[in-house]
Amino acid sequence: MSEKRKELQTARMWRYFLDAASELIKEKGLNSITIREIADRAGYTSSTVYNYFKDLSHLKFFAVMRFTNDYVQALPQYMEKGTNTVEKWLYSWECFCLYSFQNPDIYSLLYIEKLGMKPDEVVQHYYKIYENDLVGLSDDVQDILRHHSISKRSAIYIQTAIEEGFMNEEDVEYLADTTMLIWNAMITNYLNMRNDYSEEEAIERTMDYITKTIMNTIPPHKRSDVHYTYKSK
Repeated sequence: MSEKRKELQTARMWRYFLDAASELIKEKGLNSITIREIADRAGYTSSTVYNYFKDLSHLKFFAVMRFTNDYVQALPQYMEKGTNTVEKWLYSWECFCLYSFQNPDIYSLLYIEKLGMKPDEVVQHYYKIYENDLVGLSDDVQDILRHHSISKRSAIYIQTAIEEGFMNEEDVEYLADTTMLIWNAMITNYLNMRNDYSEEEAIERTMDYITKTIMNTIPPHKRSDVHYTYKSK
């Protein structure tokens, strides 16, 4: 079998299993599905599933990636609201928070839980099979989505903020990591019901913490050039 034909067959089998897993997640919930159920729904045996996926967590990761398509499609519209890198970055965080707090279990699986493999490689593999998900998106947005790490996404994107005078090189890693940690802590607390915030309150507090962290790092004379306020929906 040629390499190209093998790739096509693999992609086809992946779609069978991911379609089945997605259906079961909708019906039963993310934490109530098994490899056997997925295999049965797709019309194959469990052993066949293991020919294409390392384990259930590997398969579920790919399956829930498909539940982020609404976020992927909305992201460019949010970023277009900004007039400079910092504003666009804040709007991208707003978009991410809105969709992640709607489905905290899915986004927690994607960005917090241990996967057992390199996430960036998994994401690259996913978009190789589902490359149509990226059709029509700008290069900037595609670069963001192809990097699984939230802090890495941010660090790459906000490099241009240095040229615009909003931050220094040494600020980039700090802001990328700190904003990611804020989201990580807030959505973990929300998912585990460690506070009594509503979904909207959780989003608003997360954006408030992220915005203040970013603004406090920007030089005082440049802060008036950033116009962003989170408005509840």
